[in-house]
Amino acid sequence: MTTEQAAPETAAAQAIDVQGLRKSFGELEVLRGIDFSVARGEVVCVIGPSGSGKSTLLRCVNLLEEPSAGRVTVAGTEVTDPDVDIDLVRRRIGMVFQSFNLFPHLTALENLTIAQRRVLRRDRPEAERIARANLERVGLSDKASAYPAKLSGGQQQRVAIARALSMEPELMLFDEPTSALDPELVGDVLAVMRGLAQDGMTMLVVTHEMSFAREVADRVVFMDGGVIVEEGTPEQVVGAPQHERTRTFLARVLDPAAAEVSEVADTP
Repeated sequence: MTTEQAAPETAAAQAIDVQGLRKSFGELEVLRGIDFSVARGEVVCVIGPSGSGKSTLLRCVNLLEEPSAGRVTVAGTEVTDPDVDIDLVRRRIGMVFQSFNLFPHLTALENLTIAQRRVLRRDRPEAERIARANLERVGLSDKASAYPAKLSGGQQQRVAIARALSMEPELMLFDEPTSALDPELVGDVLAVMRGLAQDGMTMLVVTHEMSFAREVADRVVFMDGGVIVEEGTPEQVVGAPQHERTRTFLARVLDPAAAEVSEVADTP
């Protein structure tokens, strides 16, 4: 097979392709030339210190932040093309944020059906059928009539995941989905995400949960200072990092009690 013949297959295998991505906020350059891709069916975890550009990278993928330069292609469509129908592309992407962003005046079931009915134009019975199936998928079939205020943080985040799944996305973006949760609630959310990975969902996950990255990720990307410092399998990046900055970060994350006073004083 020639290179020309192979190229379309290679492109089709990429759920996300990022080339030369830069993003600045005024004089602050947050992303400094990112080249990055996620294959269909792949789970990629992005780790790194606060302010490294992880969340900005994620938000540039579905154009919640407009890149300053570079190209971003999602499911074969260049989202950085000025003529792109970004709303159409976003229908193929599910995103789960740190905060749950549920409508407080709607029940869990209603939170799952409103976008289905308004964006996908599904009728109520079909939307509710899909919503109930996804509530069951995240272990909350008995909470369909509950309002967000009556749910724990972990339950609200699982409803948010079910809401994204109800739009039947091709890939899921997770922006530190457990960072706002009490420690005892983190496991329930990670269990749902683990199940999605086992089902073959393409996932790009910004996270500080190293155990999840070790167990579930096909690939781990370490970012710092707006660049990708190191990437590879979990065994390579988390288990045996090659870059000194990666080793320093993981040492602090995996054993925070070991930090020296001098290190704490220098931490922003």
